[in-house]
Amino acid sequence: MACKVMGIVNVTPDSFSDGGKYFTPAEAVRRAKNLVAEGASFIDVGGESTRPGYSPLDWKEEWARIEEVVSEIASLGLKCADGSDVVLSVDTYHPQTAEKALAAGAGMINCVYPAPVPEMVSLASAAKREVSLVVPYECRALPCFSREGAPFTYFDPMIGFGPSREDDIRLLGSIREMAGEVPVLVGASRKRVIKRLTGVKTPGKDIAGNLAVVVWAQLSGASVVRVHDVRESVQALRVIDILCGVKKDEGEEK
Repeated sequence: MACKVMGIVNVTPDSFSDGGKYFTPAEAVRRAKNLVAEGASFIDVGGESTRPGYSPLDWKEEWARIEEVVSEIASLGLKCADGSDVVLSVDTYHPQTAEKALAAGAGMINCVYPAPVPEMVSLASAAKREVSLVVPYECRALPCFSREGAPFTYFDPMIGFGPSREDDIRLLGSIREMAGEVPVLVGASRKRVIKRLTGVKTPGKDIAGNLAVVVWAQLSGASVVRVHDVRESVQALRVIDILCGVKKDEGEEK
C-alpha cells in the first residue's frame, strides 16, 4: 500500500520553521489548497507550536487561532487527485479544541501527548461520522483501542520529542517493526535530528535530509508521512512506488 502525505498548516507566530507565514486565516486556507494541489491527502492544521521551549496555550486561545481556518477548509470539500476526500486533521492535545474542530468539520485529531488520548478516543467514537486519530506510538496498548467501535488510528513514533539525537535515530530505525504492528504516521519534517545529521541549520533548507527520511519511512512500511514540503515528498514517494511496483510508470517520455 502506498504511503500518503499529510501537509502541515501552522497557524502560529512561533513554529520553528514557518512560524508567522500562515498566521492569518486567508494565508492558512491558501496554504491548505496549495498543499492539496501538490498532492497532500491530509491537511494538518495546528494553532500551537510544540517547538523546544514553546509556551503552551490554553484551549480557548488555540481554538481562536484556528476556528476560521478549520471551518473554511472543511467547507471547501477538497479532493485528492484520485477523487477521494482530503482528510482535515487538527493538531491539538486539548479535548475542548478537538470537540469544536470535529463539530466544525474536521475528520481527524492529531494528539501529540499520551494523557488526553482516552478522551480523544471517546470524542472520535461519539462522532456521527467517521473520525480517525493520530496518537503517540506508546499509546498502542491502551484499552480504549481494543474496544468495539474504536476509531481508526495512526501511531506516531514522535520523532523530535525524545531527549537526544540518538533516541530519534533509534526511533527512525524502528519504523519497520512498528509498522508490523500498527498503522504508522511519521512526522520528522524539519526536526532537529535531520538538521544535525545533514549539518544544515537554516529552516527550510534541509530538504535533502527530509526527503531521505520520507523515503526511509515509505520503505519501512509507514502509512503516512507528515511534511512541510509536500510537492517534493509526493514526487519522491512516487518514484519509490514505481521502483517497488506499487504504481505503474505513466509519465510522459521526453
